[in-house]
Amino acid sequence: MKLTKTLMAIGVAGALTWAGPLYAVNKVAQLAGTLAVQRADGSVRILSQNSEVNQGDTLTTERDSYAQVKMSDGGLVTMKPNTRVKLDDYNFSDGQPEKDSMAYSLLKGGLRFVSGLIGKRGNKDAYALRTSTATIGIRGTAGGADDCTDEKNPCVNPDSKQTLPAGVYVNVTEGEIVVTNSAGSENFSSGQFGLIALNKRPISIPEQNAVPPFVAPPQFGGTAGGSQECVVK
Repeated sequence: MKLTKTLMAIGVAGALTWAGPLYAVNKVAQLAGTLAVQRADGSVRILSQNSEVNQGDTLTTERDSYAQVKMSDGGLVTMKPNTRVKLDDYNFSDGQPEKDSMAYSLLKGGLRFVSGLIGKRGNKDAYALRTSTATIGIRGTAGGADDCTDEKNPCVNPDSKQTLPAGVYVNVTEGEIVVTNSAGSENFSSGQFGLIALNKRPISIPEQNAVPPFVAPPQFGGTAGGSQECVVK
């Protein structure tokens, strides 16, 4: 897979423009399959396209399911199948860039991100993605992260057929990220791939040793999974 193909990972988002209207709230912008949420109060729901996503929510995609959340600042988070993400902290107000914050945790699986206004205006450290091996600072960036720490179910590079070592894999298709853990910090820019093993310094790796960005299926963007939320009892 050539590096140019990585741009397809964010192609499902369409053209990136900040001149258009933004959502007033965070919403499920696109969905193919099943997306569940556990709210901060412990309740569980099956979400649909246009469902709201709030601080404290834990989102889970099922097998063969993809979901994309559009944040109120214009950012995008696209989840692979069998992925779990928690929105730990979120604050965005048009006239208060000094109060910007977005922190979320990749608990399982993989995702792709396109940053919005948070991290681009005001505090460049306002946008953070937490993983099991490091914290990723996202600064005006498009890229992805995959948790491959389960050695019983290792990740495989589909091109090289190589079984990949345990760790969190990152890639950058635009801009820059800074990856930090107890062992050190490393910056990655557009076109770079990285590996963060547990308790080891982040390192740059060649594309053939990385998890390549995913491409959502053609039906992504439909309303598969239903058009209305339902409560799981």
